[in-house]
Amino acid sequence: MARASASFRMTAAPTNLLPGASLYSVAAIRLHLREVQVYNTTTTAAGIALIRLTTAGTQGAAITEAKYDADQPTIQGTAFNSHTSTGPTITDELARGDLGAAIGSGVIWTFDVDPIRIPPGTANGVGLITPTGTGQICDVVFVWEE
Repeated sequence: MARASASFRMTAAPTNLLPGASLYSVAAIRLHLREVQVYNTTTTAAGIALIRLTTAGTQGAAITEAKYDADQPTIQGTAFNSHTSTGPTITDELARGDLGAAIGSGVIWTFDVDPIRIPPGTANGVGLITPTGTGQICDVVFVWEE
């Protein structure tokens, strides 16, 4: 399997309905999520949750993904910056953490033994929301295989 990543800063703080970052599959390719990193860029604490998405909603700007191996095939997974106006359908909460009130405070979730599988289909993905309270703009890294 080819490994890829997307690394970026959210353009808007997540809410409980609008992800600040997301990663979606494509029509014919299943993604295997291996790692998610989230780092606070403010001095305000915030909760963060990794959730499963089953519709696209109104996605923000697409992020340029990076190949781990320059010789691997074209990356198929698509990361998006902050969702706007219409939220996607949120189903499962896969992980939750707290970001401390300091720039650089973060969480790293790893799924190397048993990855989170994102089924084929452009409406299938994962995202980052603030389950309660006020979200903060964060730096994000998604790492996956396809």
